[in-house]
Amino acid sequence: MLFARFLRHIIRQGTLKLTDAAGRTWTFGDGTGKPVAIRLHDKALHTRLALKPELHVGEAFMDGTLTLDEGTLYDFLFLATENLAHIPEPPVMSAGRKLEHWLRGLRQYNPVARSRANVAHHYDLSGRLYDLFLDEDRQYSCAYFMQPGDSLETAQHNKKRHIAAKLLLQPGQHVLDIGCGWGGLALYLAQTAGVEVTGLTLSEEQHKVAQERARRAGLSDRVRFLLRDYREETGRYDRIVSVGMFEHVGINQYDTFFRQVQKLLAEDGVALLHSIGRSDGPGATNPWLRKYIFPGGYSPALSEVLPIVERTGLFVTDVEILRLHYAYTLRHWRERFEASRDEIRQIYDERFCRMWEFYLVGCELAFVNQGHMVFQMQMTRDLKAVPLTRDYIHEWESRADARADIAA
Repeated sequence: MLFARFLRHIIRQGTLKLTDAAGRTWTFGDGTGKPVAIRLHDKALHTRLALKPELHVGEAFMDGTLTLDEGTLYDFLFLATENLAHIPEPPVMSAGRKLEHWLRGLRQYNPVARSRANVAHHYDLSGRLYDLFLDEDRQYSCAYFMQPGDSLETAQHNKKRHIAAKLLLQPGQHVLDIGCGWGGLALYLAQTAGVEVTGLTLSEEQHKVAQERARRAGLSDRVRFLLRDYREETGRYDRIVSVGMFEHVGINQYDTFFRQVQKLLAEDGVALLHSIGRSDGPGATNPWLRKYIFPGGYSPALSEVLPIVERTGLFVTDVEILRLHYAYTLRHWRERFEASRDEIRQIYDERFCRMWEFYLVGCELAFVNQGHMVFQMQMTRDLKAVPLTRDYIHEWESRADARADIAA
């Protein structure tokens, strides 16, 4: 069987058992570790899984034509990704990846109308779904763990405080939040630093929730949320921040994005970009993830971003790499999702639950075994806009904590 030959090439460490659709059993690996056993229920998978595993493994799991007899989905994907990280890529996967790389410009073509449709595909799902697995502030991006054991709420608070510190906020400043989500960061910045914030989103659901949150917090006079693409924004801002949105911009629009940041940023302003990235160079979006979760999405290597920033006249004044922070974040989300699976199944169905399980597990392992990371890039138009050393970040965070203690 073609898929068995494929697995024999990949699984060198650990133990994987395969029962194919004809009932034959195959064993791969060196016999060590906790065994994982998968079962195929459709003979068509024998070839499909070998020719395009990055797409069809996820689809088969969603459809129930690939099931687990031993171990969990996490165990199976960890075994596969850990082995792939230590062997030459199989020719069929290498050829598929080269094709994906060649086509990525077309697949990431994101004019305004297409960007709106891509955002709606993921972010206009049931609000209850996001309530069930995100933190109470609905932060849907990488948290910042001071310690691996931090709670999700603590780590997401750390992230907002860390970003605010890097922005060097002063009361009365005007801040632009590109891709504001449900408004949590914008509200935090306004409450903590006394700034005025304009948040942009393309999600109708996020826009509605964010506006209501600002009203309930009594901040509608200082925080406004607009259903607007970043390319349509005008004006001038003292600070610009974008968290978890750049992954949806698309490589064709990188020049447009950074030129727009440069245009909107005040002469002495500071911008902060928080994005998923790749530590192993340019690549292509996993075809299953692109089809089912984030159409038009792509996580860039810094080598794809920095040359464009340089051409726009912006100075990169600080870069911080968050390595396992998103793996910890995704683990919290996955555990909360599983704890609420029965309720989520009632909102959607079991196939949806399997799809999101595959998404959360796969993304977590991308940060553990596949070279993904998060970068925070600070940019200015003036080299003197930020202090000479990074001490100000810790100092700002300490002052913010002190103010919070007094308020409590």
